[in-house]
Amino acid sequence: MARIKPQALLQQSKRKKGPSRLSATTVLFYALIVVLISLFLFATYRHWSNRSSLQSENHLSVSEGENTFADPKKTELPGYAVLNTSKGSIIIELHKEIAPEVVDEFIDLCQKGHFKGMLFHRVIKHYVIQAGDNQGTTATEDWNLRGKHHTSMKHEAFMLGTSKGKHVNKGFDLFITTAPIPDLNEKLIVFGQVIRGEDVVQEIEEVDTDEHYKPKISIGILDVTLKHNI
Repeated sequence: MARIKPQALLQQSKRKKGPSRLSATTVLFYALIVVLISLFLFATYRHWSNRSSLQSENHLSVSEGENTFADPKKTELPGYAVLNTSKGSIIIELHKEIAPEVVDEFIDLCQKGHFKGMLFHRVIKHYVIQAGDNQGTTATEDWNLRGKHHTSMKHEAFMLGTSKGKHVNKGFDLFITTAPIPDLNEKLIVFGQVIRGEDVVQEIEEVDTDEHYKPKISIGILDVTLKHNI
């Protein structure tokens, strides 16, 4: 085999030398491309982010608009009241569709704590129990004399009502019937019905009273809790 001359080896080494360094112009060109790609990605992110926020706001606006036209009597007012008494709890379903103004006033008074500490000051067995600010005896005794012996099933027991003269007397008495009362609408504005705690009502009904139907021991409403669901 023929020997390779030194000159030939030198020429081959020149042809095989490594890649040349990148010029400053090339580096700047690639850096510019990276910056443009970054700006494009950021702009795309901002676009879709703003679009999602706008859709969420539009959805919220539509929901609020729907609620504006909803019946406030069905969506805002609590449907139940829990009378926490010294004998136990009585759960009342409020009849908003029958007596909306009275239910509104009752709920407002509950929120103001009007019934907290209110005593049951009249208890007529097999008829009604009464709690309120009015300490007079005439109205309830008149009920007893005129209606106690009636047996009509026109109105059921465990109905919640308030006196029709409550605005005149500047009070809001609560009456819970313990037996059917034939002419209940002539005496009360009925706005609710006991759905749980009938045994508590009956326990209050059985307490000893004086000749004016006033309980000999204090029995009262500790507080009232309003609920949308039971």
